[in-house]
Amino acid sequence: MMSAKSFTSVWTRERKGRREQGLSRDQIVRAAIELLDAEGLDALSMRKLGARLGAGATSLYWHVANKDELLELAMDEVYREVPAPVGASWRETAGAIAWGLRGAILAHPWCVGLIGVLPSIGPNSLVMSDLLVKTCKEAGFQGIDIDFAVGAVVAYTLGSAVPEAAWRSMLNRAGDSPREVQNEMMPTIEELAAGHPDLLERYKDYTSGGFDPLAARQIAFDYGLVALLDGLDARRPGSGREKSGTEKSGPKDGGAEQVGGERVAPGAPRTSS
Repeated sequence: MMSAKSFTSVWTRERKGRREQGLSRDQIVRAAIELLDAEGLDALSMRKLGARLGAGATSLYWHVANKDELLELAMDEVYREVPAPVGASWRETAGAIAWGLRGAILAHPWCVGLIGVLPSIGPNSLVMSDLLVKTCKEAGFQGIDIDFAVGAVVAYTLGSAVPEAAWRSMLNRAGDSPREVQNEMMPTIEELAAGHPDLLERYKDYTSGGFDPLAARQIAFDYGLVALLDGLDARRPGSGREKSGTEKSGPKDGGAEQVGGERVAPGAPRTSS
């Protein structure tokens, strides 16, 4: 991937226009994302993409110098799916971005292998980051605390979404449902966790009949996000919570909605006070 010794990026050079009778950069990126979504990160090659588009390598390399640059462009399109709320409170904005980023990652699990490896400095990534900075600043966070608050929201979201995306990819490769995988694993878990009764009890409760593993992960994400925003709110200057810590966050009424390509549970994101 990218060398640490010589930083290069598709965003550091001027964008070229379409060649005469050639493909546009947008066409190439859309086709790359379709291939990545269908077959995964390891399946993408410039030759395979060219064949998919019915074009030679020259048409591709007119727009990107190498595969890494193409992946940078594809990654930035993933960030385009993260919503940018207007006129919302800081908690609603942070919550919408967290849910949207999670949904985008789950919709495009191949990006898991690129996060932290390729630079995320494209226009859509910067829009998301700038909105988070502005909303935290307007909420009253100051100086380095703005960066800490933004970092906490992004880190929590990535820390939750990345392993879930990997888990879902494993299920897709195996062709099994989450329930089938849990049932297959249960005898092994019972044997290995026999000396940890509390842990085993939690696992059995979690995998009990009628418990939807996908819904459970949504609920767990929401629980952690609300707790995180409650904690940030308590540290926010002028919030009135720094000393008392008594104000609680409650769920927002509403039906299910589409976020980053995923249907979320009713009331999500439940991040408003």
